[in-house]
Amino acid sequence: MTIIEAIQQRHSVRRYTDQSIENDTLSALQAEVDKCNTESGLNIRLVANDPDTFNGLLAKVRFSGAKNYIVLAGKESADLEEKAGYYGERIVIKAQQLGLNTCWAAMFNGKKYAAKIGKDEKIVIIIALGYGVTQGVPHKSKPLESLCRVDGDMPSWFRSGMEAAMLAPTAMNQQKFLFTLSGGTVKAESTGGSFSKIDLGIAKYHFEVGAGIENFKWK
Repeated sequence: MTIIEAIQQRHSVRRYTDQSIENDTLSALQAEVDKCNTESGLNIRLVANDPDTFNGLLAKVRFSGAKNYIVLAGKESADLEEKAGYYGERIVIKAQQLGLNTCWAAMFNGKKYAAKIGKDEKIVIIIALGYGVTQGVPHKSKPLESLCRVDGDMPSWFRSGMEAAMLAPTAMNQQKFLFTLSGGTVKAESTGGSFSKIDLGIAKYHFEVGAGIENFKWK
């Protein structure tokens, strides 16, 4: 499937089967992780067959059967969380193209990973990964007009970008982001809320895919 088709079909999944991820699929996903690490400077790790990370009582309940995941970590910086969201979602969409299901997860045992990241790095969040019991369900969205501002008529490419951004997963489905078009530049900003910087990075990736990066510049 294309990237935009994967964005349209991907939904959060919290219950997973016991099916192991095939080596070829893991290799393809690892290749995308490697590309994202090179481009971003983040320390993103793909971990397979490790059920202990979701060993807390609440995590077990909310992420049944989860044993594969992506760790998003990096050096402390003002844009660390946004970068984690952007590149994490890029990997999520690649996983969807490979037939896998995913869910962003803030509830996990991060202590066991502390030794595997640098002293100047931090774990931002992880992404549960595997074959879902179901394919998940679409989330409700705010009206498009409430999530953007446009000077004059809305170009078709901008609308396509916003339609893709509206499909972006956000914490508690809060959609606390705003895209503003002025001339040929687009400003994307968080409007507050839990994990909103991560959410902004996710939404910006979706917007780029829908709008076409050749049609605008980020402000």
